[in-house]
Amino acid sequence: MSKTNNKVSPDLDTPTDLSPDGVKKVSEALNVLLADAFALYLKTKNFHWHISGRHFRDYHLLLDEQSDQIFATTDQLAERVRKIGGTTLKSIGQVAKLQTIKDNNENYVPPREMMRELMQDNKHVAAAMRKAHDVCDEAGDVASASILEVFIDETERRTWFLFEATRQEGSNAA
Repeated sequence: MSKTNNKVSPDLDTPTDLSPDGVKKVSEALNVLLADAFALYLKTKNFHWHISGRHFRDYHLLLDEQSDQIFATTDQLAERVRKIGGTTLKSIGQVAKLQTIKDNNENYVPPREMMRELMQDNKHVAAAMRKAHDVCDEAGDVASASILEVFIDETERRTWFLFEATRQEGSNAA
Protein backbone atom coordinates (compact mmCIF):
# COMPACT_ATOMS: atom_id res chain seq x y z
CA MET A 1 0.00 0.00 0.00
CA SER A 2 1.45 3.38 -0.97
CA LYS A 3 1.90 6.10 1.58
CA THR A 4 1.24 9.73 0.69
CA ASN A 5 2.55 11.20 3.93
CA ASN A 6 6.19 11.47 5.01
CA LYS A 7 6.05 8.34 7.19
CA VAL A 8 8.54 5.72 6.05
CA SER A 9 7.21 2.24 5.32
CA PRO A 10 8.64 -0.31 7.77
CA ASP A 11 10.11 -2.12 4.75
CA LEU A 12 12.16 0.99 3.91
CA ASP A 13 12.99 2.09 7.45
CA THR A 14 16.77 1.67 7.32
CA PRO A 15 18.32 1.38 10.80
CA THR A 16 20.31 4.46 11.85
CA ASP A 17 21.58 5.99 15.04
CA LEU A 18 20.38 9.43 13.90
CA SER A 19 17.29 10.70 15.67
CA PRO A 20 13.98 10.42 13.78
CA ASP A 21 13.82 14.23 13.73
CA GLY A 22 17.37 14.37 12.35
CA VAL A 23 16.52 11.87 9.63
CA LYS A 24 13.44 13.91 8.70
CA LYS A 25 15.32 17.23 8.55
CA VAL A 26 18.34 15.86 6.68
CA SER A 27 16.13 13.96 4.23
CA GLU A 28 14.08 17.09 3.51
CA ALA A 29 17.20 19.20 2.98
CA LEU A 30 18.85 16.62 0.73
CA ASN A 31 15.67 16.08 -1.28
CA VAL A 32 15.50 19.81 -2.11
CA LEU A 33 19.14 19.63 -3.23
CA LEU A 34 18.28 16.56 -5.28
CA ALA A 35 15.36 18.33 -6.96
CA ASP A 36 17.62 21.29 -7.70
CA ALA A 37 20.28 18.97 -9.10
CA PHE A 38 17.76 17.50 -11.54
CA ALA A 39 16.50 20.99 -12.48
CA LEU A 40 20.03 22.35 -12.93
CA TYR A 41 21.08 19.25 -14.88
CA LEU A 42 18.20 19.67 -17.32
CA LYS A 43 18.76 23.44 -17.66
CA THR A 44 22.47 22.89 -18.30
CA LYS A 45 21.66 20.23 -20.91
CA ASN A 46 19.04 22.53 -22.48
CA PHE A 47 21.65 25.27 -22.85
CA HIS A 48 24.21 22.69 -24.09
CA TRP A 49 21.78 21.62 -26.82
CA HIS A 50 20.84 25.17 -27.80
CA ILE A 51 24.15 27.04 -27.59
CA SER A 52 25.25 28.89 -30.71
CA GLY A 53 27.79 31.48 -31.74
CA ARG A 54 31.51 31.92 -32.03
CA HIS A 55 32.34 30.10 -28.78
CA PHE A 56 30.05 27.20 -29.64
CA ARG A 57 32.58 24.40 -29.26
CA ASP A 58 34.03 25.64 -25.96
CA TYR A 59 30.63 26.34 -24.40
CA HIS A 60 29.10 23.14 -25.76
CA LEU A 61 31.88 21.03 -24.22
CA LEU A 62 31.88 23.01 -20.95
CA LEU A 63 28.14 22.55 -20.48
CA ASP A 64 28.34 18.87 -21.35
CA GLU A 65 31.06 18.37 -18.74
CA GLN A 66 29.12 20.35 -16.14
CA SER A 67 25.85 18.54 -16.78
CA ASP A 68 27.59 15.18 -16.33
CA GLN A 69 29.05 16.36 -13.04
CA ILE A 70 25.67 17.63 -11.80
CA PHE A 71 23.93 14.39 -12.78
CA ALA A 72 26.59 12.38 -10.93
CA THR A 73 25.48 14.03 -7.66
CA THR A 74 21.90 12.81 -7.95
CA ASP A 75 22.48 9.17 -7.07
CA GLN A 76 24.73 10.03 -4.13
CA LEU A 77 22.17 12.46 -2.69
CA ALA A 78 19.27 10.04 -3.10
CA GLU A 79 21.21 7.09 -1.72
CA ARG A 80 22.33 9.15 1.26
CA VAL A 81 18.69 9.85 2.10
CA ARG A 82 17.96 6.12 1.91
CA LYS A 83 21.03 5.16 3.96
CA ILE A 84 19.73 7.16 6.92
CA GLY A 85 16.21 5.75 6.60
CA GLY A 86 14.47 8.53 4.70
CA THR A 87 12.62 8.37 1.43
CA THR A 88 13.57 10.32 -1.63
CA LEU A 89 12.10 11.67 -4.84
CA LYS A 90 9.76 9.49 -6.80
CA SER A 91 8.64 11.61 -9.75
CA ILE A 92 9.21 14.60 -12.00
CA GLY A 93 6.19 16.16 -10.29
CA GLN A 94 7.94 15.93 -6.95
CA VAL A 95 11.07 17.49 -8.49
CA ALA A 96 8.95 20.37 -9.82
CA LYS A 97 7.33 20.85 -6.42
CA LEU A 98 10.64 20.97 -4.52
CA GLN A 99 13.03 22.65 -6.94
CA THR A 100 14.20 26.18 -6.21
CA ILE A 101 16.08 26.56 -9.51
CA LYS A 102 13.94 28.40 -12.04
CA ASP A 103 13.37 26.75 -15.42
CA ASN A 104 14.23 28.57 -18.63
CA ASN A 105 11.84 27.75 -21.47
CA GLU A 106 12.80 30.59 -23.81
CA ASN A 107 13.12 29.79 -27.50
CA TYR A 108 16.48 31.54 -27.67
CA VAL A 109 18.89 32.68 -24.98
CA PRO A 110 22.13 34.43 -26.03
CA PRO A 111 25.21 32.39 -25.04
CA ARG A 112 26.58 34.89 -22.50
CA GLU A 113 23.16 35.07 -20.81
CA MET A 114 23.08 31.26 -20.64
CA MET A 115 26.44 31.18 -18.91
CA ARG A 116 25.50 33.98 -16.49
CA GLU A 117 22.20 32.32 -15.60
CA LEU A 118 23.92 29.01 -14.94
CA MET A 119 26.57 30.81 -12.90
CA GLN A 120 23.86 32.34 -10.69
CA ASP A 121 22.08 28.98 -10.40
CA ASN A 122 25.29 27.27 -9.31
CA LYS A 123 25.91 30.02 -6.73
CA HIS A 124 22.37 29.44 -5.45
CA VAL A 125 23.01 25.68 -5.21
CA ALA A 126 26.28 26.21 -3.30
CA ALA A 127 24.47 28.43 -0.78
CA ALA A 128 21.69 25.83 -0.41
CA MET A 129 24.30 23.12 0.13
CA ARG A 130 25.88 25.16 2.91
CA LYS A 131 22.48 25.46 4.62
CA ALA A 132 21.90 21.72 4.20
CA HIS A 133 25.38 21.13 5.65
CA ASP A 134 24.27 23.04 8.77
CA VAL A 135 21.20 20.78 9.02
CA CYS A 136 23.45 17.73 8.75
CA ASP A 137 25.75 19.11 11.44
CA GLU A 138 22.83 19.71 13.79
CA ALA A 139 21.63 16.13 13.22
CA GLY A 140 25.11 14.69 13.74
CA ASP A 141 25.16 13.35 10.17
CA VAL A 142 28.85 13.72 9.36
CA ALA A 143 28.66 11.48 6.28
CA SER A 144 26.05 13.67 4.54
CA ALA A 145 28.00 16.78 5.59
CA SER A 146 31.17 15.30 4.12
CA ILE A 147 29.49 14.54 0.79
CA LEU A 148 28.14 18.09 0.69
CA GLU A 149 31.63 19.51 1.27
CA VAL A 150 32.84 17.82 -1.91
CA PHE A 151 29.74 18.93 -3.82
CA ILE A 152 30.16 22.53 -2.64
CA ASP A 153 33.71 22.55 -3.99
CA GLU A 154 32.54 21.11 -7.34
CA THR A 155 29.71 23.65 -7.51
CA GLU A 156 32.08 26.52 -6.78
CA ARG A 157 34.37 25.27 -9.56
CA ARG A 158 31.45 25.28 -12.02
CA THR A 159 30.56 28.80 -10.88
CA TRP A 160 34.15 29.93 -11.42
CA PHE A 161 34.35 28.42 -14.90
CA LEU A 162 31.05 30.02 -15.91
CA PHE A 163 32.21 33.36 -14.51
CA GLU A 164 35.46 33.20 -16.48
CA ALA A 165 33.60 32.16 -19.65
CA THR A 166 31.46 35.32 -19.47
CA ARG A 167 34.14 37.89 -18.69
CA GLN A 168 34.58 40.56 -21.30
CA GLU A 169 38.06 40.64 -22.88
CA GLY A 170 40.29 43.17 -21.12
CA SER A 171 37.86 43.47 -18.20
CA ASN A 172 38.69 42.73 -14.59
CA ALA A 173 35.00 42.20 -13.74
CA ALA A 174 32.14 40.42 -15.39
